[in-house]
Amino acid sequence: MKQKIEAICVHDKAYPQILKNIYDFPKKLYIKGNKAILNNTSIAIVGCRENTKYGEKVAKSFAYHLAKNNIVIISGLARGIDSCAHIGAIYAKGKTIAVLGNGLDITYPKENKILADKIIEYGGCLISEYPIGTEPSKMNFPARNRIISGMSQGVVVVEAKERSGSLITADFALEQGKNVFAVPGPITIQTSVGTNELIKQGAIPVTNYRDILREISY
Repeated sequence: MKQKIEAICVHDKAYPQILKNIYDFPKKLYIKGNKAILNNTSIAIVGCRENTKYGEKVAKSFAYHLAKNNIVIISGLARGIDSCAHIGAIYAKGKTIAVLGNGLDITYPKENKILADKIIEYGGCLISEYPIGTEPSKMNFPARNRIISGMSQGVVVVEAKERSGSLITADFALEQGKNVFAVPGPITIQTSVGTNELIKQGAIPVTNYRDILREISY
């Protein structure tokens, strides 16, 4: 069944209430799928697009076990760790939300069309602040990241290079007063530079999903 795209404004009951607490919250959101989960307890899991096998395993495992504990997994439908997070939640038959940097009539990247459909099939949803027809652009994604962190009780960064969009999400989370969790990684690989630096700066190091559950209230 083809899902219709709905628009909800900030005054609608379905609008994620936690998002109203951030600076410059979107006045309108477009949604495709199950809007009933927008106010559920959620954790964002993000990371680099060029992930390692280690990062894939961690992201899927964390998302799987958190979803099994009725936590909604939020990410950005990007290649790499984002996709792994959505897939882990789906494996658990849990709920996951993909926040897009384009209109919901467009799937970006294109190869994630099947994944986007699976997210909706398993009771999740796709959301965006951008109207139908908006093409993905570099300027949209940093703005998109404030929604990923703004809707969550905390942000888990699994892998990140020194200059990673995931670190922008972590910065937004800190500004919003959210917990930032980082998965430590080998000091010899690029994808651990960002996460290890976050830990040095005060992010909560996590080595299993229980570390995250202990820090959030739900």
